[in-house]
Amino acid sequence: MLLPLGEGTVIGRILSQLEVDERIDETYVSVNRRFAGEFETFLAASEFERPRVSVEETESELEKLGVVGALGQLVEREGIDDDLLIVAGDNLLGFPMREFVDAFRKREAPTIATYDVGDLEKASSYGLVEVTDGRVTSFQEKPENPGSTLVSIACYALPRDAIAFDEYLTHGNNPDEIGWFVQWLQARQSVYTYSFDDVWYDIGSAESYLDAVGWTLEGESVVAESATVEDSTLEENVHVMGGATVTDSRLRDTVVFPETEIENSEIGRSIVDQYASISDIELNDALVGPYTSLNR
Repeated sequence: MLLPLGEGTVIGRILSQLEVDERIDETYVSVNRRFAGEFETFLAASEFERPRVSVEETESELEKLGVVGALGQLVEREGIDDDLLIVAGDNLLGFPMREFVDAFRKREAPTIATYDVGDLEKASSYGLVEVTDGRVTSFQEKPENPGSTLVSIACYALPRDAIAFDEYLTHGNNPDEIGWFVQWLQARQSVYTYSFDDVWYDIGSAESYLDAVGWTLEGESVVAESATVEDSTLEENVHVMGGATVTDSRLRDTVVFPETEIENSEIGRSIVDQYASISDIELNDALVGPYTSLNR
């Protein structure tokens, strides 16, 4: 969620849209206690006024609530008694959030964003949706044999009377994925879709992160003021962060994290984490961990 995308971050793109929509009264960033400090630091350094961190009462993996469990706890913890917009903070959504809210307000009924992934194998990793005239007629979470490629993505709007997480969980339903809740809800009341064909990146891998960076930078490169780039060529979609040094090298589609040193190397479509040191190396499609030293 806090990974850089150009001058911003993944979650920052979402928060910036929520910040300017007057229909949204409060914004919560729900995280577990382990990561709360990082998000509090991020928000304190930002210009956002509305969002605040809401901490899940968990301390270990064994106590994890699952997405639905965490949402149920959030509603109870914050005393939420209003319509609810839910967006995963690790997704890059190409559509304007206001248009999704417009679609929800038009129907005043549960609304989910849907996207055609164009691949049956990919579709099996998400909630599969069948639709007639904008209404969900079938919803299957992570089906083994998907019959279509239209999936639900992590953007949902629920009217007050559909926020039934407690009821769902009380009956022993799966707490891990919100898609199971949508499947349960769809069997009880009408659920509608907001379909879009803009970009969507579920940033759960190095590949999807680099795709999101490329879409954001649009072929340009970003070099932090405190970074040093000398006698080097930065081709499309390169981000060099603060304190990093790049000398006598060629980079393409690559993210270089802070305080990294790269010398006399060619690097393509890679992520180089902080405090790494690379010299006289050619890398492609690589993920270089922090404090790693690579040289010929």
